[in-house]
Amino acid sequence: MRGNEIISIGQLAARTGLSVSAIRFYEAKKLVHPERSRGGQRRFLRADIRRLSFVMIAQQLGFPIRDIARMLDALPEQRAPNKRDWAALAKHIRQDLNARIATMIRLRGNLDGCIGCGCLSLARCALYNPEDRAARLGKGPRFVLADRPKDLA
Repeated sequence: MRGNEIISIGQLAARTGLSVSAIRFYEAKKLVHPERSRGGQRRFLRADIRRLSFVMIAQQLGFPIRDIARMLDALPEQRAPNKRDWAALAKHIRQDLNARIATMIRLRGNLDGCIGCGCLSLARCALYNPEDRAARLGKGPRFVLADRPKDLA
């Protein structure tokens, strides 16, 4: 079967595991672009299975819909994306993914010593922020996101 083959919304739902209403939601957000039959029924490209699979994975990784839509804008709408199209998309999001992975690794390392520890070592605590000095480094939990207490010196 080819990616340019036309399928119904029911077939797309069955293949992706998404509900029909979820597919309509993604259509409203311009993540998929079905054609309409003469009878007004939505007709999708089989390649939309991959598009929606990408959407589902990206959402699980925490990407907001607006960012996912921007990512998918790099793919062609009226034909099945080829290997080169997907490679270009991957190149654009790789940096963001690497930054997210680095943040998760730092968070994982800090959580081992922070949750419920009573912080017997405030000198090493990644969340300890006396007098809110980390505020000058930016918003949010600075020592978990990227900064270190030594950055305040």
